[in-house]
Amino acid sequence: MRAFLTAAVSLVAALLATAPARALIEIDITQANIQPMPIAITDFGAGGDPQLGQQISQVIAADLQRSGLFKPVDPAAFIETAGGFDAVPNFGSWRVINVQALVTGRVTKQPDGRLKAEFRLWDVFAGQQITGQQYFANPDNWRRIAHIIADAIYERLTGEKGYFDTRIVFVDETGPKDARVRRLALMDQDGANVRYLTNDPQEIIRNPRFSPSRQEITYVSQPIGQTPRVYLLNIETGQREVVGDFPAMTFAPRFSPDGQRVVLSLEQGGNANIYVMDLGSRRTTRLTNTPSIDTSPSFAPDGRQIVFESDRGGSQQLYVMNADGTNQQRISFGNGSYATPVWSPRGDLIAFTKRSGGRFSIGVMRPDGSGERVLTEGYHNEGPTWAPNGRVLMFFRDVRGTGGGPQLWTVDLTGYNEQRVPTPAFGSDPAWSPLLN
Repeated sequence: MRAFLTAAVSLVAALLATAPARALIEIDITQANIQPMPIAITDFGAGGDPQLGQQISQVIAADLQRSGLFKPVDPAAFIETAGGFDAVPNFGSWRVINVQALVTGRVTKQPDGRLKAEFRLWDVFAGQQITGQQYFANPDNWRRIAHIIADAIYERLTGEKGYFDTRIVFVDETGPKDARVRRLALMDQDGANVRYLTNDPQEIIRNPRFSPSRQEITYVSQPIGQTPRVYLLNIETGQREVVGDFPAMTFAPRFSPDGQRVVLSLEQGGNANIYVMDLGSRRTTRLTNTPSIDTSPSFAPDGRQIVFESDRGGSQQLYVMNADGTNQQRISFGNGSYATPVWSPRGDLIAFTKRSGGRFSIGVMRPDGSGERVLTEGYHNEGPTWAPNGRVLMFFRDVRGTGGGPQLWTVDLTGYNEQRVPTPAFGSDPAWSPLLN
């Protein structure tokens, strides 16, 4: 996936001439309650393309604000507005309005038709540049440039990778509750650039998941009145194929961390067990063998273990096993039932949906089951998916009422920063892509 996207966007990045300095300002994102850092993002259109520059500035500010770690200052409060990209800012005028980090930038069109976007990140208190980059890209990719700049700022000030240059695949839902049309859709992580990947109203779509290494998605398709099947879909060509020649219903697919295998559930005689298929050889291996429902498998990022849900003990609980199916152990022991486990890309946590007392929560626990924490709860929250840096989760939340339906939301690991993700209609079953850049 990464190789393809880099070629399609033709991004070229270079460090700007001024040597980067060590940041004296930084955000410790391991704290339980973080005070957002005041940051000013100037208009990238000054001295370049006014309309595009302003749009890029707005996307950068929106990305950083949604993270909950930054508080973009209202441009109406700026004292200095016309210093120019190549000039050293008057830091005193930014300290007066309590700005700690300053982003200056410029967007210009090149003779070959490409865009050139430049930015500098300044430490206002120290009065020095922290970093600076320039990028070249096709004008159609201006939003990606904005997301990549936001990621660079996030990484420089937190010490960890960002998650803004990413995509979400989800199920778009339209129509009345008893006759919903469910289509597979793709969009940027902030809800922009929605693109539909399926468009058959007779096909029910569930469980889309990104490949970590190729331009592919795996998902479940069930034509009305027929048996559900797991498919692979090439995002660009639209070509799709069934995963495995199984005699019964297959569901809950997910790629291995290297993208070479798909783990899924196969229903047989009212039970479901977990299988893994090597996509190269098409060889299938059975991993569980119980008279119960074993489903929702998710690999650890090192590929050595799999977490899954099972009702083998009488209620839905979470279990961990080795990748070859050995050493199956229960890890959830709280009140209620647990489902849809997903291993964090960092490997330190497992996210889950928990049902208890008639409410649905999104929570996390360590891989050994300790340290359980609920991040958000309510009438119906379900289906968590991790941002590639393992700091934010996206999930869907049902809104009550006859006109209600599922919406996409994000919550960070503190549980304090919840954000609605806009979609054209109702949206469910989100899956977050790896970083594109």
